Amino acid sequence: MAIIVNLDVMMAKRKMSLNELSEKVGLTLSNLSILKTGKAKAVRFSTLETICEVLQCQPGDILEYRKED
Repeated sequence: MAIIVNLDVMMAKRKMSLNELSEKVGLTLSNLSILKTGKAKAVRFSTLETICEVLQCQPGDILEYRKED
C-alpha cells in the first residue's frame, strides 16, 4: 500500500496508549487498531481531525505517501 499510517509513532511521541487515544477520540479499540496497523480502507476527515487534535499534530504526521515500485 502506498499510504503508510504512522499513528503508532505519534502515539509514542505523545506517550499515549491505544486505550487512552480510543477514549479521547471516541473510536472503539478495534477500529483504532485497524487504522493503526494500516489495514483501514478509508478514514473520515472528522476522525482524522479529532486524532490530530488529541495528538496535537498535523495529518501529514500520521499519514505518509510512499511510491510503490
